[in-house]
Amino acid sequence: MNDDIRRRIEEGVAELRARFGERMRATPSLSDAAPQGDGPRNRHGMPKEPPGQNVFEKAEWPVLDLGETPDIAPERWRLVVDGACEAPLTLSFAELMELPQEAVEADFHCVTGWSILDLAFRGVRLETVLALARPLAESTHLMAHASDGYSTNLPLEEALKPDVLLVHAVEGAPLARAHGGPVRVVTPQLYAWKGAKWVSRLELMTHDQRGYWEIRGYSNTGYPWRDDRMW
Repeated sequence: MNDDIRRRIEEGVAELRARFGERMRATPSLSDAAPQGDGPRNRHGMPKEPPGQNVFEKAEWPVLDLGETPDIAPERWRLVVDGACEAPLTLSFAELMELPQEAVEADFHCVTGWSILDLAFRGVRLETVLALARPLAESTHLMAHASDGYSTNLPLEEALKPDVLLVHAVEGAPLARAHGGPVRVVTPQLYAWKGAKWVSRLELMTHDQRGYWEIRGYSNTGYPWRDDRMW
């Protein structure tokens, strides 16, 4: 990564954190005084097991999708970042790997009632890529689009959290195709449907717009510690 890109990332991240930092800290997964759930506290002070969840072993990680499993080789994968931003861009897998890499241990909570704890994810912070795209001042939300036609929406105060990753590896191995490889979004502080598998486009928006499951009755926010599953 050259010095110009590094500088753009650093400046962009600083600007986004200044704009959205207070709103991030006010989100329920970081500020809820009475979160629901059981077990010891997680990294953010929430119970490790949100209400209604059963803990599965890592080897039992279920596969859920829309019935199609895209077969995208890393060398063919592309991520378009566009919409309400100053500097739209397209990243190849090789270019993604040149960006600052993060290792995050996080929990994975599925709205269908199961959780997997302490997964070791590796990838690029979503905020890093958005910093390069420079969201407009009026940008408020992000729509993540997937290669299978799936989509899901996020307010920027959720999308920009440091543990939200464009994941390409888990537990030391490349992310499996069935789980969204070569690259998926992971949102540890929300239910997992808020992280698109086989992500192909990040669309910055100036207003909220519901994604695939949100228009079919799922919650628009998806906070596990409020059992926030449906409308």
